[in-house]
Amino acid sequence: MQYIQLRERVKSAVMFKAPVPRYAALKTYVCEQIEKGKWQPNDKIPSETSLAETFGISRMTANRAIRELTDEGRLIRIAGVGTFVLPPKVRGTILEIRSISEEIIARGHIHSSRLLTIEKMEASAFVARSLELEEGAEIFHAVFVHFENDEPVQLENRFVNPAAAPDFLSLDFTNRTPSDYLLGRLPVTEIEQTIEARLPSKQEAAHLAIDLAEPCLVLERTSRTGQMVVTHVRLVHPGKRMTLGGRNSFDNTPSIG
Repeated sequence: MQYIQLRERVKSAVMFKAPVPRYAALKTYVCEQIEKGKWQPNDKIPSETSLAETFGISRMTANRAIRELTDEGRLIRIAGVGTFVLPPKVRGTILEIRSISEEIIARGHIHSSRLLTIEKMEASAFVARSLELEEGAEIFHAVFVHFENDEPVQLENRFVNPAAAPDFLSLDFTNRTPSDYLLGRLPVTEIEQTIEARLPSKQEAAHLAIDLAEPCLVLERTSRTGQMVVTHVRLVHPGKRMTLGGRNSFDNTPSIG
């Protein structure tokens, strides 16, 4: 019945040249589903193709409606996965996460990585707090060095909640990063992160091929989807080779590179 009503609204907007365009009618329908609780936070909504077919509109019209709702902070689109309802508490504050491979390729350079460790382990007190699990709980751990044109630019030390990515240990990370995989699997709805400048440890300096006296930029990030913490990662960058920056838009979606 709701589909029929929306189709009638869309047709009326065209036939009588009403001031409400077809994409706006679809936006209204989507918002109603969210506000009435029929589509809950983190729920995946129908695809643009499905919406277009259901309501007798073009895919371009459906795309505009979904794109505008994404820009307004009602939805989040995950490439290759789908579109999800954003929880109200994070509207306007969600961060766009870009993987190191995407950043390097965007600069016209070549990304490569070397896997140092991938294992199942018991969570230390710090990691357990970060992942909101019990100390000693089973987690996944991986360490990578990322290269830009064969020069090390990032040491990634990542801890993953097995409930969020049960197949993590069996994946082939030759041609994709953990960020690529996790972002493609789950919608990120909340991020906590800190950035500090400090000197590297001996191990960090060795992996990044830098001197112990060379400052590093260290980003600690915890990402969650809904109520579940997905991953905690420490990203160490040689200060002379990497700049961390971001741009915030307070009427839209902040992003950080």
